[in-house]
Formats: sequence, C-alpha cells, structure tokens
Amino acid sequence: MNATDIGNAQQEIIEEFAFFDDWTGRYQYLIDLGRKLPPLPPADMTDANKVDGCQSQVWIVVSGDAGRLELRATSDSAIVSGLVALLLRVYSGHSAREILDTDPGFINAIGLGKHLSPTRSNGLASMVKTIKAHAEHALAQS
Repeated sequence: MNATDIGNAQQEIIEEFAFFDDWTGRYQYLIDLGRKLPPLPPADMTDANKVDGCQSQVWIVVSGDAGRLELRATSDSAIVSGLVALLLRVYSGHSAREILDTDPGFINAIGLGKHLSPTRSNGLASMVKTIKAHAEHALAQS
C-alpha cells in the first residue's frame, strides 16, 4: 500500500457523505458503518487497548510492524463506532510512516468537525492520537 491509497480512502469517504442532503442521513450512515464493524473479542477489550479521552468506551487493537499496521476497534456507542470504522478505513493496512504522515482531512471535508459535539470531537481526536502513537511506537521498534 502507499500514501495514495490513504488519500483514495479519504476521497471515497468524502464522496459517500456527499450523497446525503442532511445530517440525519449522515448520522444514520455513520451508525450503519459502525454496525458493520467486526466484533472485538472480549479478551481485546482491556484497559491497555482502551482509548483515553473518549466519553464513550473505545478500544483500538493494533498488530503488525512498521511496514504494515492492522487496526481493529470497537466502541459502545453507535455513532462513535461509525467514526472508528472511518478511521480504520483510512489507516488500517498502511505503514507506520504513512499513518504518521496522513492527517484525517476527511473529518472536516465531510463536516464532522462542525457537527460533532465537543466531547465526540475530543474523542475522535483521541482516537487519531492513539493510532498515531501506535505508529510512532512501531517505527521506534523497527
């Protein structure tokens, strides 16, 4: 995979959200995306995998190495699960360097920055920060 793939994933998300005329449809789409996330085994729902700074509970599990990181995640909130699904689409399967070099521009491009509550926005920022911290750690190990 290369950085273009990350850009393509973000562009696809932007195009998908453009189909909706209002935020009711966009929120429903987010909830639907979250419902499609594969379940995380209870053994992975540990404090070590829990994201700090989220009002909802969010767990992100990262495997692989600096060359390719695989991410799995879940949340106890329907909308937050949808946000998690978007982040996984953008970042999972990429190298640590690509993850670190890519800001989630789709968030503002689809208007999420303006339409999320402050606590959800903080949680989303915490999820991105957690993913990037895992990427930094993987690079340091390589």
